[in-house]
Amino acid sequence: MLDVTVIEDPEAAAVSLDPIRARLLAELAAGPASAAMLAGKVGLPRQKVNYHLKALERHGLVELAGERRKGNVTERLMRATAASYVISPLALAPVQPDPDRFRDQLSARWLLALGARLVRDVGSLLTGAAKARKGLATYALDGEVRFASAADRAAFVQELTAGVSALIRKYDAPEAEGGRDHRIVVAVHPAVKPRAEPAVEPRAEPAVEPRAEPAVEPRAEPAVEPGAEVRSQARNTESDSE
Repeated sequence: MLDVTVIEDPEAAAVSLDPIRARLLAELAAGPASAAMLAGKVGLPRQKVNYHLKALERHGLVELAGERRKGNVTERLMRATAASYVISPLALAPVQPDPDRFRDQLSARWLLALGARLVRDVGSLLTGAAKARKGLATYALDGEVRFASAADRAAFVQELTAGVSALIRKYDAPEAEGGRDHRIVVAVHPAVKPRAEPAVEPRAEPAVEPRAEPAVEPRAEPAVEPGAEVRSQARNTESDSE
């Protein structure tokens, strides 16, 4: 599996941008899996996952990693062809940026056009080198600096321009037979702060109020008037004497 690959074909770019297929690519970048294994992870029927996998395979975004028997069925284990993908400006060839249309060293849009051309050119070189089974000689320098002021930044850019220009003049050999042209791109731009993930509030459980037991009123005993028991006994005595 490649660390990163460039998508140049417009149809392959469209396939990779589909949300479900992009999710499948991410799952397969983590390791080989079958349609049945992926179905449970993405919440789709196995047949639907198989349909999307065939589309990805048709455009070279996934490939067969092996097969295994499961009961009476032979499962195909698929894997992503790269850990990550970059879409080349060639996928939008009619409207791709062209830094030669205008040159403005202080323009962020011109810097973006240079970056797009860098992706396009290096992607094409990688494709050609892979087909020829050859290596590709490249070099990149990535760093970060904090300027104390805008004046310091301007001074840095001046010195950087003078230094790189001096190196170009020193080593440039336009008449050398067998030499090969190389492109040099140097960029300075503000660092992008990492995007903060939205805070996930813990889900509040619904408050459960204790169930109120029905109030049980004490059963009222019949009221007995004072002397009632004596009168009752007197009536009984009179009945006996008759």
